[in-house]
Amino acid sequence: MNKIFNVNRAIVAIHVKLLRFAIILITIFTLSSCEDYLDIDKYVYDQTTLDSIFLSKARTEQYINGAAALLIDEAIQTGSEWNWNVASASGASADEAIIPFMLNGNSLLYDEVTETNTRFNPWPNCYKGIRKANIILANISKNQEITEMESRDFRGRAYFLRAYFYFYLVRLYGPVPILPDLAFDTDADVATASIERATYDQCVEKICADFEEASKLLPLDRIESQQYLPTRGAALAFKARLQLYAASPLFNGNTYYSDWTRSDGSHFISQTEDKNKWGKAAATFKRIIDMDRYRIHTVSKIVNDKGTGTLPLPSTVSNASFPDGAGDIDPYKSYKTLFDGTYQPYIIKEYIYYAVNNAYQGNSDSRLVFPAKLGGNATLSVTQDLIEEYRMADGRKFSEATEAEKSWQAVGTSRTFSSDYQLSASRAFMDDNREPRYYASIGFNHCIWPSTSYRGSDAAVKNLDVEYYQGGNATNLNDNNHRNRTGYTFKKYVHQDDCIFWDGTVKAKTYPLFRYAEVLLGYVEALNEMDGSYKDEASGITVSRDVNQMVYYFNQIRYRAGQPGITTEIASNYQTMKDLIKSERRIEFAFENQRYWDLRRWKDAYDAYNKPIRGLDVSARQSQRQQFYTVRIWNTERYMKRMFQNKMYFWPIDRNVLQKNGRLEQNPGW
Repeated sequence: MNKIFNVNRAIVAIHVKLLRFAIILITIFTLSSCEDYLDIDKYVYDQTTLDSIFLSKARTEQYINGAAALLIDEAIQTGSEWNWNVASASGASADEAIIPFMLNGNSLLYDEVTETNTRFNPWPNCYKGIRKANIILANISKNQEITEMESRDFRGRAYFLRAYFYFYLVRLYGPVPILPDLAFDTDADVATASIERATYDQCVEKICADFEEASKLLPLDRIESQQYLPTRGAALAFKARLQLYAASPLFNGNTYYSDWTRSDGSHFISQTEDKNKWGKAAATFKRIIDMDRYRIHTVSKIVNDKGTGTLPLPSTVSNASFPDGAGDIDPYKSYKTLFDGTYQPYIIKEYIYYAVNNAYQGNSDSRLVFPAKLGGNATLSVTQDLIEEYRMADGRKFSEATEAEKSWQAVGTSRTFSSDYQLSASRAFMDDNREPRYYASIGFNHCIWPSTSYRGSDAAVKNLDVEYYQGGNATNLNDNNHRNRTGYTFKKYVHQDDCIFWDGTVKAKTYPLFRYAEVLLGYVEALNEMDGSYKDEASGITVSRDVNQMVYYFNQIRYRAGQPGITTEIASNYQTMKDLIKSERRIEFAFENQRYWDLRRWKDAYDAYNKPIRGLDVSARQSQRQQFYTVRIWNTERYMKRMFQNKMYFWPIDRNVLQKNGRLEQNPGW
């Protein structure tokens, strides 16, 4: 953002009359620059030029883009110690990994979040965005420069934005105030509006109605230059996600909140379970499936005479062509290339809504996973619990592996598969013969980091065999903060070419905010929880606990990952399926900002967080290899002692927000 007008608001108020005329003149010359125009919006153009904004197509679009600029950048999951503040509460505050120093993103785990220091406060910007969406909807009919099709798109984007801002608030804080669908004069009016919080179900109803309206107005597809704008599928996808949350135990008949009521005595959280809520979610997911516009992303099987092609499938995995098996695909590449920048995002049919992933460029999240020898510090330390969730190549749980398969000893032979993924001869058996998503996602001891774009003079940089031993090349012995704590890190968003040194390059990345895999797993979860059938009146779709559909759609996720599918016998068992769905979501969506919300909506957070951190013994040196591969409990530092209290199911509302709205009450426990 241009900082010309970034001065003290009080000074602006004193000089606003003098500035207005100058600003309007400047606006004429800066219409070609969205950034400059948005700086003007920051202060006075809502009041001085609102009418003119909606007489011009270009200005109207700039105004909508200005509203969208208030959306949270959810790709930044950790931030870094270099002033990259986390933009989402759900990344480093999940149970997937620990970071050995305090960031805004992991402060909740150590009870460092308070009403006076919430560390993360999206409330003001979300309501600013809601106000802007209301202004767009109230004024768009004035614009004579746009066609009916363009008007539909602008209105659809406004409905989508309003719904998404509310969705983000409700996901984080629980029930929130629902503003009247009118255009408040200023952001200050929104902040001080004395409106009581609606019930959670009322919020869901409002948000779903807006997403539904957006789906009627938005186009099915976007051209490449508009690929980051929402579509009909995106609107339905977030509607379905919210419906899935609303059907889950935290919000559906949760008697823990029996004393939490509005001024009229109604409960903020429903006290009676309603199974039809699962049906509503299932029906919306099925609408997306029936659109027949999205596909699970796959890469064709690699066959060559170099011995570096696609790994042979285990006998437990169907050799039929996808989606009935994995015989014609490369499971590693099919999953890995969703995240590592191999493909331009607009050609990936699995993406429903996505954004640029700047977090894995330069010195943000990427620095916390790259080893020290490659310019990082490897401090993002994946927990042993997540490591053991990944299965063996043939689909067995890691706990069911033989002692030989869990061994610390070196395999002794190297291997390359999927053309460019190298396995070091020094890798332990426990890191061998794992499912393809393990190799696509996890950096383990003796994992090779190719960094093939490196053009410097240090020959040791390329194809680095990374060591997490004490004193290994992953860590900096002179800096205790900057070393790995568990023997594992995360490399899902790292391409084989990536090198964060100046004499290397990093591929541009895409962050999937919603992909088709979530539609399929969400649909299966909703079906599994259903009693009887449910008919969606708007679409005419009827859903029920159909085990054949559960098997078909669940197995698409499994087969893409090179894993064995499930049978109708397995799907017929409710508890077995429930456990499988939870495990599959944990692996499939690792570090995609899903786990934080899943633990809460399932009410699993207390048990997940209040357990010891386990990892390998990184205090051991390379000469102590067997000791290094011993799994131990880590509790020697504050950052290894996570905790969870029931108040943490919802984020606290910042005190400054509370003071502006006299009818707003803090969340329980805060």
